[in-house]
Amino acid sequence: MFDDFKQAFNRYNNAHIQIIIINVVIFLALAVLKVFSMILGAEGFFFLLHHNIAIPALFSDFMVRPWTIVTYAFVHDLSDIFHILFNMLILYWFGRLFVEYLGSDKLIAVYVLGFLAGAIMFLLAYNLIPFYKQNIPGGGMVGASAAVNAVVVACATLVPNYTFFLLLLGPVRIKYIAAFFVVVSFIGTVGSNAGGNLAHLGGALIGYLYIKQLKAGHNIGGWVTFLLDWFRRILKPQARVKVTYRGQRKKTKESRKPTSDRVSQDEIDAILDKISEGGYESLTREEKEKLFNASRK
Repeated sequence: MFDDFKQAFNRYNNAHIQIIIINVVIFLALAVLKVFSMILGAEGFFFLLHHNIAIPALFSDFMVRPWTIVTYAFVHDLSDIFHILFNMLILYWFGRLFVEYLGSDKLIAVYVLGFLAGAIMFLLAYNLIPFYKQNIPGGGMVGASAAVNAVVVACATLVPNYTFFLLLLGPVRIKYIAAFFVVVSFIGTVGSNAGGNLAHLGGALIGYLYIKQLKAGHNIGGWVTFLLDWFRRILKPQARVKVTYRGQRKKTKESRKPTSDRVSQDEIDAILDKISEGGYESLTREEKEKLFNASRK
């Protein structure tokens, strides 16, 4: 696991680690800010900040803070370390499996669709269902659980019989793990964290629909990938134009030799065949580097 975190933003098919790092960094930054604001007697500043990143339950409040439909999914309860710990561990295990089959871009798409679906389920319930309208949570909702549940159920829908070895339980098929999460969330929709569990169900539902639609030839998360590619093009530095004089051109061509960084298409095909047979982790370090270098061209 620690090896995966080294140079996390430079490795191929590493979106699950990148998402985990973003969540942990935000958690630590907010924790430090909370501690210092309390010490300095400026706790009102921290609570104002938290108020503006947690998604509110009422439509009227949400319309004033629409950005919270995104920010809430990267913020966790600071009073409960297990909130972020369990979410990130589950995201690591299931996210690693997901990228082996479908890649990082689709993982990001499922994560985004998951927290959007969770937010919509949360808002609809507290604004349309009388039972929930009588118990509006004052602090709003935070957490990546809806997005994580989307990834879990997506994996279980894609490869339901894939087996994880769990402590004390031994080998368990992931379809049963996903079913357990869904049942627990359903029971919790009338508990103290009703809003959070409603969001879990929203994320689980979109994870299931995403894979079903993908198998039918429809990528409902394609717009997320499109936006992701657009941002990459903006952030990617433009290559400098190189001027070559005619007298140097012939010399350059003669001195040009194949380098170890160049990978033939046959090598790439062989690496992809190996992934389909044994998964991404079956590759050697050299093969992973070749695949990463080829993906950057």
